[in-house]
Amino acid sequence: MSIDVVVVSPLAGHLGILGRREPGRSRRLVVPWGWPARGESLEAAARRIASEAAGAEPRLLMQSGTHGDGVAHPGGAFVSVSWVGVLPPAVPAPGWAWTDARSPGGFGPRHRGIIAGAVAVLRQRLDHEPIAFRMLPPLFTLSELQAVYEMLLERRIHKASFRRALHAAWLVTPADEWRSEGRGRPAQLFRYAPRRRRGAQRGVRFDPT
Repeated sequence: MSIDVVVVSPLAGHLGILGRREPGRSRRLVVPWGWPARGESLEAAARRIASEAAGAEPRLLMQSGTHGDGVAHPGGAFVSVSWVGVLPPAVPAPGWAWTDARSPGGFGPRHRGIIAGAVAVLRQRLDHEPIAFRMLPPLFTLSELQAVYEMLLERRIHKASFRRALHAAWLVTPADEWRSEGRGRPAQLFRYAPRRRRGAQRGVRFDPT
């Protein structure tokens, strides 16, 4: 049984996935994978495997599926337990590089299925987990946050609708810092600081443009 981790991060306006070329003749791309050590939990193994490849520990890690469909695995594993980890932009370990999640054709069949399942889990859980916030530094502008949501959803979001929904969900708090975003007034920075509200749903839903 292998542990296979789809590590994702923002990459030039789209979703980036960590991969590297498999040695040998196939030269296929592979996601970080390995075997759990004796006495190591599956989550601990996934965190270790992802951290070694990404050069940083994922800020959010979720199990995304189990794959045993008979499709070839780089290590010959019959069953793969897959995970998805998210983190802000980072320089990966030597040999690893970010690839475009929209073009996973360079990966083998098992890993293409694992990637598709991981991306689907991210989108399914986007209203319930702080996925977008874990792909940003601790301080961010609302424009940067909206760009991450649009990247994950693969659609545009109306700016006013986004900010109304964000305000209603009580998920961010302003910091006493500002950042220039080109021409015009500097943008205020925010941090992820959800407030508990009795009876309130934690989901955030936005209207497309």
